[in-house]
Amino acid sequence: MVLKIRARHVYQIPILEVVQEAKLNEALPLVIFYHGWKTNKELLLTQARRLADQGFRVILPDGMHHGERKSEEISPIPSVTFFSTIQYNIVEFQLLVDYFNERKLIKDDLIGVGGYSMGGMTTAALLTSRPEIKVAASIMGTPTPTLYAKNIRKHAKGFGMKVPPELSLIHSWLPQVDLSLQPNKIADRPVLFWHGTEDKKIPYKQPFDFYQSIKREEYAEKVKFLTGKGEGHLVTIELMETIADFFKENLK
Repeated sequence: MVLKIRARHVYQIPILEVVQEAKLNEALPLVIFYHGWKTNKELLLTQARRLADQGFRVILPDGMHHGERKSEEISPIPSVTFFSTIQYNIVEFQLLVDYFNERKLIKDDLIGVGGYSMGGMTTAALLTSRPEIKVAASIMGTPTPTLYAKNIRKHAKGFGMKVPPELSLIHSWLPQVDLSLQPNKIADRPVLFWHGTEDKKIPYKQPFDFYQSIKREEYAEKVKFLTGKGEGHLVTIELMETIADFFKENLK
């Protein structure tokens, strides 16, 4: 099976498109997959190949301030640039979907979203406002961005970093996309969460506690939580295959 990898720009957003070459011009289920903080779309290619092997058209965008859009100007204020990237991911999602929809390349409105770390947070946030997403995978992210931002402010102060009082105002948009504050927005969709118990960047407790609080709700019957015992902030080949299998089983 030969895969085609195309570097393109969609409304000035740099992306990689990964798809089976024989199906390049066919309408296929679409999966948009987001990278993590200080990485880029190219580092998602192994995951994208696993997904494309299953018959998906996979889109890997560079987030703002990353990859081809990298800027040397990263704010010295903790988390400002980080959450700015998530904001861009959220508002640019529609542009990516529209581009492929207008070209009739999305089969039966089958759209999936996934991501690692910051991309996993993007995924959970998109679930609060995008009912067209049929399947999602939030890997090493958190569905509790409001709490995560609060902890960043607290820990930054503890390390003696400058934390202006306006930072909490800059974070004030987060409750609007906080899945933990509106978990019913899951709306019976298949969602995969994975997190390592030894993750030092995004605490395991945040997504795990969220899952524990919703797992008996009707809207969360298709939510699956996998624990990486003893694992940190890292994705293995085995996990990539698990993610691809989850989309194969549910995005159809």
